[in-house]
Amino acid sequence: MHELIASPFLGQHLVLRPGDSSGIKITPQHFLDLRRRSAAGDLVPAWLTRPTLERWGVNLDGRRATDALLLRAPSPYGHGRASYEVNNGCNWTCDHCVYGRKRHHGLPWPAREKLLHTLRDAGVLWIELGGGECTIDKDFARTYALAYDLGMMVEILTNGSTLFRQQMLDLLTTRRPYRVTLSVYGATEPTFDGFTGTRGSFKKFMRGLSAAREAGLPLSLSVVVTRKNAHEAPAMRALAERYSSRVREYTHMSPTFGGESEPLVEQAPEYLHRRTPFTGCDAGHTSLNVTATGLATVCKVARDHPIPLLKEGVAGLSRLGGISDRALQRQSGCSGCALQKSCTTCMPLVTLYRKADSPLDRFCQHA
Repeated sequence: MHELIASPFLGQHLVLRPGDSSGIKITPQHFLDLRRRSAAGDLVPAWLTRPTLERWGVNLDGRRATDALLLRAPSPYGHGRASYEVNNGCNWTCDHCVYGRKRHHGLPWPAREKLLHTLRDAGVLWIELGGGECTIDKDFARTYALAYDLGMMVEILTNGSTLFRQQMLDLLTTRRPYRVTLSVYGATEPTFDGFTGTRGSFKKFMRGLSAAREAGLPLSLSVVVTRKNAHEAPAMRALAERYSSRVREYTHMSPTFGGESEPLVEQAPEYLHRRTPFTGCDAGHTSLNVTATGLATVCKVARDHPIPLLKEGVAGLSRLGGISDRALQRQSGCSGCALQKSCTTCMPLVTLYRKADSPLDRFCQHA
């Protein structure tokens, strides 16, 4: 199994270590040197052995390049990041969920295998596996392992309910993700279980969280504050900070990706606050989202005009940038707004709020 990945990435060249979010930038000439040495069966060059030892404590001295490195081939396509919704199903029933009504379905394995190869060929180096709850999918282990073995840096979004299982721990410690992101829904069992609508969810979350930390997995915790758990917000932050140095807080509830309004009811009004202005993003140009049925979309929010990735292959992604540009253009009542430059909401998200008949104060400064 490879120790390091050397890969082009959005006009640069990186050397990465699976399980670590940091990397080493190298020159195009150094990347070509690694390709030549790998093809010839030569040793890892000294110019790389020194920084890898300093950065990660990995000693590659005397190792053949083919044994230590996975070299990603250059791609003519410009997509470096992707999120993949492995399965829309979930074992919890949280009312704030942006996926709305969830069903346990995902692609069969042959199609999923083809999809992951397509993303690799598109140049995707960083991939996020999510859902739904991705870890309960029957083919999750194979999906994760293939993404890793194809030379992708993997993050998983999970509720943590399966992380304590030995089979899962073996998978994630043998092929290490660069990040495992969990959401904190409460600091006590009654609040957490009430939030998820699932008895025993807090115990499973804590078992999974503790097991992941014990295994040394790189944890990121998202504190989600709604009307159901706002009274425990300080305790949730404290819990998260005990387990990870990377803690983020999410307080603004959004409509479902289908435009249903149910999650908006969960908003804790006292946690509505002004967000930073939206200044654009790379969605559709250098990143993309893939749904559980294999449709490529600009992002998780902008799902109009999806591209059937399994049918069209990598070439179909050439249309995604144009779809993104049109989706981000201010439309309808937003087109002539004098406050556009300070608007905090992208147009695809505005569209969802409007479809859900949301109050203006959730997404518009004119409220």
